Amino acid sequence: MITEPLRDVFAPGKLGPLTLRNRTIKTATYEGMSPGGVPSPELVEHHRALAAGGVGMTTVAYCAVSPDGRTFEEQMVMNDANVARLRLLTEAVHREGAAVSLQLGHCGFFTKNAAVSGGRPLGPSRTFNAYGFTSGVPFAAAMTEADMERTTDEFALAARRAAEAGFDAVELHLGHGYLLSQFLSPASNRRRDAYGGSIDNRLRFPRRVVERVLASVGSRLAVLAKINLSDGFKGGLDIDDATVVARRLEADGVHALVLSGGFTSRTPLFLLRGGRPLAAMIAVEKSKAQRFALRWFGQRVVRAYPFEELFFLPLARELRRAVGVPLVLLGGAASLDNLKVAMREGFDFVALGRALLADPSLVHDFASGKKTRTRCNRCNECIAQMDAGGVRCVLDGAR
Repeated sequence: MITEPLRDVFAPGKLGPLTLRNRTIKTATYEGMSPGGVPSPELVEHHRALAAGGVGMTTVAYCAVSPDGRTFEEQMVMNDANVARLRLLTEAVHREGAAVSLQLGHCGFFTKNAAVSGGRPLGPSRTFNAYGFTSGVPFAAAMTEADMERTTDEFALAARRAAEAGFDAVELHLGHGYLLSQFLSPASNRRRDAYGGSIDNRLRFPRRVVERVLASVGSRLAVLAKINLSDGFKGGLDIDDATVVARRLEADGVHALVLSGGFTSRTPLFLLRGGRPLAAMIAVEKSKAQRFALRWFGQRVVRAYPFEELFFLPLARELRRAVGVPLVLLGGAASLDNLKVAMREGFDFVALGRALLADPSLVHDFASGKKTRTRCNRCNECIAQMDAGGVRCVLDGAR
């Protein structure tokens, strides 16, 4: 029997129309470096440094496809004005020899943006929006067919603008409890029409978005989809649903799937594991009401999960057996051995987050033998830094 040779994490990897110089990807971790929704020089330097450190591709995190797709007002929107600004970033990354992806998303009902059209956010179903309660947007309405069609067009237009800005790939956010994930999850999608009920019905709108983006840019850009392996709570999307999602998106022609998990409004640290930095989150929160809520209810809402290396691997294996599309393994890769395990398990790429925030040159250091493990201790204090001038590793000391 002929078996596929073991992949080398430092060898080039094919991603749709794109070839990466190696099989490492800096996953999308919100940078907090777009004041007023404008990409800053700090954002450019952040991703340039990651590229210089040897990563195959870096991902600019959470760019909303429309103003109403923001979870809060400071987030970047993929509009015409930002195309030229983001071209500075893509050119800087390319000069360092890496590729660059733009994560495109829509928050759905999970927002505290009081400037949302009509004063009420939209999601798959009418619901209470606890995140926006203290910001004056406590309730969300159900999307109509026209709302879904408009949003689909916004995703496609944002992807075309990403191509104009020089990005090599786009990552469509179908996870973490944002809009497309809200449609996929039975906990948040309570519709009784063609968009609710069975997993194929819940997939109908997200698949339309993916198909439209592929039709718009699929020959020019790699199109990835970030999906949940599990929402992390009973009654949410589980691995059986995730397997169907993966199979359908593979059939639609997506170039790769990024395997993640968690639902921001219910299990925010399911994705990260490790420390629960509530004190730091309270200290940087600008809203007095939000600080009060975190102080009194944070222990209950922000549940802690123990850290294990490669913590999504057991669930990810099930998808690896189910589909042939390239898969990006995410979650707890902390050492060179972890990267080798991912390759040995048949994954095509490995995504790194906190490890690269702590060690931007980690990929070069792994390849040269200088290091075999990240210095990141999974304290998760970097979460709070997103709202304190920009994401960074606190092991570097005071800003």
